[in-house]
This record gives sequence, C-alpha cells and structure tokens, in this order.
Amino acid sequence: MQSLKNQRVLVTGGSGGLGLGVVEALAERGARIMVVARDAQRLAEVESRLGVTGALGDAADPALAATLLREFRPAVLVLNAGALPPMGPLHELSWDSFSAPWNGDVKAGFHWVQQALRLPLERGSRVLITSSGAAVAGSPMSGGYAGAKRMLWLMANYANVVSGEADLGIRFQALVLQQMTAAGGVGRTGAEAYARRKGVTPEQFLAGFGKPLSAREYGEHVVHILTEPQYLEAPALGIKGGQGVAALGI
Repeated sequence: MQSLKNQRVLVTGGSGGLGLGVVEALAERGARIMVVARDAQRLAEVESRLGVTGALGDAADPALAATLLREFRPAVLVLNAGALPPMGPLHELSWDSFSAPWNGDVKAGFHWVQQALRLPLERGSRVLITSSGAAVAGSPMSGGYAGAKRMLWLMANYANVVSGEADLGIRFQALVLQQMTAAGGVGRTGAEAYARRKGVTPEQFLAGFGKPLSAREYGEHVVHILTEPQYLEAPALGIKGGQGVAALGI
C-alpha cells in the first residue's frame, strides 16, 4: 500500500491519546476514516475537526465490530482501544482489577480479529493490533496488563495462521510501543504510579526511556508501517522515539 489517499481505515479508540495521533496522521494523507470511541463529546470534536466518521460504542462489543466491518469494509483496521489498567502491586489488587485488561483490551481484540476473519476483510487488508513493550518486559504495577498485551501479540500470529490456511490474504501485525509516553492515558497513569514507587517525578521516570514520543509522532510511525513495503511481512513492529520503527520477531 503505497498511498493512503481514499483508503478506508477504521481506528478503535481514536478520539484521544495515541489513537488520535494515528487518526490525525491518516487524515493528513487523505484516508477515509471511521473512528470508534465511547466518549461522545470527544468523538464529536474529532469528527468536526478532521472530517472523519464517528461510531459511538464499546470496542469490546462483538455486535458493533461485526456491523461496522460489514458496513464500512476497511482496507486497514487499527485496534487501539484499551482501558486504563488499575495500578498497584500484585498483593493489593483484586481479581477484577487484575483481569480488567483481559476483559477490555483482549476481549475487544478477540472480537475484531475474529470478525475480520469471518467476514472476511478484502484480500490485501491490514490489521494492526496495539500491544506494548510490557509484553516483553512485564509491568508489575498494572496487574494483568503485560499478559494481556502479550496475548494480543500472539493473537496477531494466530490470525495470520488462519488467514494463510484459508488463503484470505489479510495481514495481522502487532504494534509494540517500546517506551512509556505521556501522550496516552495508559502511559501517563503508569508513569505516575512507577514514579511514586521510585520516589521521583513522572517526568524524571519518563526521561529514562530516552527521547519522548508524542501522539502525532506515533501516528506518523504507523503511517510509515502502512505505506513502506519493508514493514509488510513483519509479525510485530516496535516503535520508539528517536529510533523509529523496527521489525520484531514472534
């Protein structure tokens, strides 16, 4: 995919944070965008400012996923929606708080990926599934978050197997942000929790990751992934401020 102009792109969780950065970068390239979000006011603001189509709803709703994919038929699906994980050490969390990322992020990913395969999306479609560096390094202050993000990464691999066996021609890839960033709600919340634990400011904690990454910069990296042929076959792609995009193994 050399150009995104007039390409249909659906972004879940695209009304704020990193998702909004992706939507802004796509809109600049002339893509036809549908944004799925739960916050009606923020969604309306994005519709007005960027000329996108908004779909109000919960990304974890399987009926919503099936309906929007069938009606909009995106060439690119960016699964970015995710809940803020409850923060705290393992012994202070309840099972409900620990499992929240699984009941939100993984559930949503499961339904959208499943529907993309069942419909199926058109041959040549791309599905980008937001994972995290926590899937590799862990995240001891955010309960089941790291495991949930690893599951999403694995889900991309599982979906590629199904796509290959059925000759669907759909490519699933995990996006792995390799640093915390204040640009998204999850990153801000996590940075504040880890900073308190270490006795430093959130800014000092985030500085340990190197060059900061803004939401718009993240969006630009996603655009490069979609338009540069060297990224097409990688099962996962790491994104880091100051370093850009790098293909990762399984």
